[in-house]
Amino acid sequence: MKNNTCFQSSVDTEKKENTPMSHRFPHGGLRSYINVCRSGREGRASMWLAVLCVLCLLPGGPALPLPGEAGGHSESQWRQAQEYLKRFYPSNSKPRASNGIGAQLKQMQKFFRLPESGVLDSRIIVIMQKPRCGLPDVGGYSPSRNTPKWTSQVVTYRIGSYTRDIPRVTVNQLVAKAFNMWSKEIPLSFRRVTMGTADIMIGFARGAHGDFYPFDGPGGTLAHAFQPGPGLGGDAHFDQDEHWTDGKGIGVNFLVVATHELGHSLGLGHSSDPNSVMYPTYGVGDAENFELSPGDIREIQELYVQILPESVPLRGCSEE
Repeated sequence: MKNNTCFQSSVDTEKKENTPMSHRFPHGGLRSYINVCRSGREGRASMWLAVLCVLCLLPGGPALPLPGEAGGHSESQWRQAQEYLKRFYPSNSKPRASNGIGAQLKQMQKFFRLPESGVLDSRIIVIMQKPRCGLPDVGGYSPSRNTPKWTSQVVTYRIGSYTRDIPRVTVNQLVAKAFNMWSKEIPLSFRRVTMGTADIMIGFARGAHGDFYPFDGPGGTLAHAFQPGPGLGGDAHFDQDEHWTDGKGIGVNFLVVATHELGHSLGLGHSSDPNSVMYPTYGVGDAENFELSPGDIREIQELYVQILPESVPLRGCSEE
């Protein structure tokens, strides 16, 4: 029986091989069979593509090649650079082709007076790692007659919250000193109030604190301020998580940062001049002889001297 079964099987196989395809797959069955096979191959290809994408997203998985703009740097450095450019050199175009990133890199290189290669390099990385102001370097702030500015000759301010690093009386003195640096050059006076809402509200906060610029802990962004206007306009916020100093000891010099931020509160933008108070990255320089640069004076006077009566004397800072 076993031999007959084998014989019968071989006969059936021979018949099958000699049978025309059209007889084996009647009524369009051949075409359906081919489509099924093709669908199976395409399905397997899609499955492997999906698996590859998942592997690329897993920690330690095979990374996709970085664009040429990455300049041979690591994936983490490239990702941090993208976040930095998104925040401080925002693009109006929708995200984010690699040539868009290249244009933003060129914009940053131009601002910091570096060769405009459009490629991430060590000099740009060093700048990106420095503590800085939280406002963008481009867009929004460009001194002109249309730039928001205070139209009152007396601008009030209030310090609503303080840092634990410096005595309150010292913070009050340093804020007044920062205002005086600006008021010596323009016909505005600044008056501190202790109650109610002032034109410029000043305070220390951490993390998300009610605006679109959350703080990020020690280092990174130190502070930010807003152009003159209603609501948040003119307000200046300082990161509570920084270690602030009065210029003595190790830490962030509060006077230097406050003078920079109050420049924003008056309507100034960032300057690409490293000697300017309005330079976006933090640097103490000569803390003993800290003062406005000639460029700072020129910019603030362009905003205010020409719009107020010439007879108005240059003012100072006072308390209510």
